[in-house]
Amino acid sequence: MNVTNSVTPVEVIDEETVADLALGATLLGTGGGGDPRVGALMAQAAIREHGPVRVLSPDAVGDDGLVVPVAMIGAPTVILERIPGGHELDLVMRGFEHLQDRPVIATMPIEAGGINSTIPLVLAARRGIPLVDADGMGRAFPEVQMVTLGAGGVRAWPLVLADESGNVVSISDASDNAAAERLARAAVVAMGGSAVVAHYALDGQQLRDWAVPHSVSLAIAIGRALKRARAEGSDPVEAIGPICGARRLFTGQVTEVARTTQAGFVRGQLSLKGLDVDAGRHAEVDFQNENLILRSEGAVLAAVPDLISLVEAESGQPLTTEGMRYGIRVHVLGIPSSPIWWRPEALPLVEPRAFGYDIDPIRMEDSR
Repeated sequence: MNVTNSVTPVEVIDEETVADLALGATLLGTGGGGDPRVGALMAQAAIREHGPVRVLSPDAVGDDGLVVPVAMIGAPTVILERIPGGHELDLVMRGFEHLQDRPVIATMPIEAGGINSTIPLVLAARRGIPLVDADGMGRAFPEVQMVTLGAGGVRAWPLVLADESGNVVSISDASDNAAAERLARAAVVAMGGSAVVAHYALDGQQLRDWAVPHSVSLAIAIGRALKRARAEGSDPVEAIGPICGARRLFTGQVTEVARTTQAGFVRGQLSLKGLDVDAGRHAEVDFQNENLILRSEGAVLAAVPDLISLVEAESGQPLTTEGMRYGIRVHVLGIPSSPIWWRPEALPLVEPRAFGYDIDPIRMEDSR
């Protein structure tokens, strides 16, 4: 998933651009990343109060600059019920700078999905710092260690968590990034199932080597294309295909959603009855916050790290796992993941076996 020539890098994000970003990031979020409406409203309010956010190209970050991603962590269904107030971001930044003993020059999304595409905008606006046009996944993944940055040796710690009650938890050291995930997840459960987190501090060289570049601009371009297709009454999938390589893998109607919240994650399976060209067939989508595996008639059609995103069949509106309901007619889309995920150091972090499936990764060809 690379930025094509059709995607113009964004230099400033204002209130209107936030809506485009949230829409496109919902598609890239593969069903997870938290409800985009919450993050968009928070970002728009912060920009309205403090002014637009400047967007910084990864190439413009100096080698000695400290960039710190911020995000929501926890089960998406819980985040929807416990909307953050924004002050949590101030708490994690104060805690982080205390541990690092140097100022943060910029922030960025850790993932390109849902609420976590826009939460960093709240911090950027409140602090008057730029947002880097990059992220650590090019999509959304459910666990702290599942980032491209970790594959490049960037440590998840120091890691600081804060909740809406003002509780702050700091992890100053860990044996590895997976251990940081276990410790952070235990703290999030104790905090009621959701929190704000600051982690994966990196410099300009690490950013250029291992972050997914220009993913913020890509999400905005996808959002604008979806809005334009909706206004014109044209096919939304065809509108975004040239931008991100999305293509239909299955069309159907939701017949069942099995969903549970456990250990800070939303896990489950979505069942579909085929429609149109897929009439007479059935499909299932397994998810852990995000969509992981798509099967039909016993065959695996797509799997992580590639993106499996569901959109409402008529409008092209991207759908989250917590918003999925019986009877919705959907297109299941496949989108090639960032090439970074196919590097030998990165693939083991997010291939199907990382989620407990005895399935080999299937690389989706980018047909753009």
